[in-house]
Amino acid sequence: MLAASRVLVGVSAQSIAAVEDSLTVVQFRALVIVASRGPIHLSALADAMRVHPSNATRTCDRLVADGLLDRRENPHDRRHLALTLTAPGRRILDAVMDRRRAAITDILRRMPADDRHHLAEVLTQFATAGGEPSDHHLWSLGWTTDGPAALPAPGAAPGARPAAGVARQKPGRAVTRQSMLA
Repeated sequence: MLAASRVLVGVSAQSIAAVEDSLTVVQFRALVIVASRGPIHLSALADAMRVHPSNATRTCDRLVADGLLDRRENPHDRRHLALTLTAPGRRILDAVMDRRRAAITDILRRMPADDRHHLAEVLTQFATAGGEPSDHHLWSLGWTTDGPAALPAPGAAPGARPAAGVARQKPGRAVTRQSMLA
């Protein structure tokens, strides 16, 4: 079990390595939270990150300076500024998440279909026993949860399309139980 955990941690670390010279893990996490919750004020971001507001402020100052976040007056509550993701921030976030999905997809393709089926069942039970976080919380950890996706058949060339009649995995989609079984 710990070996599988190390593989997933490695996938996560490698997915962010390409941007690590310009973005820390904490900054990436802030981008994920802002992307998932929409316009958010600084204290809500600090709460979601479980950090002191001064730490969230420094993180956001850097992200705003780098053009990855936008900070402006909140039309619904003038006491707070609203943080939103910029187009460059979205591109970085999407690139990292695409690398994660591709790495997990590659690992799953190397497994026999029966093993993928069994793995999906066991991981579902594991998630339930562990009190699987809500979809909203999963975003704060850097994972999307917005629906099933399909993987190309095992042994298919990278970038190959799934079999006819099977929905393609779309950007922003997670590797799900259904996609593991494909």
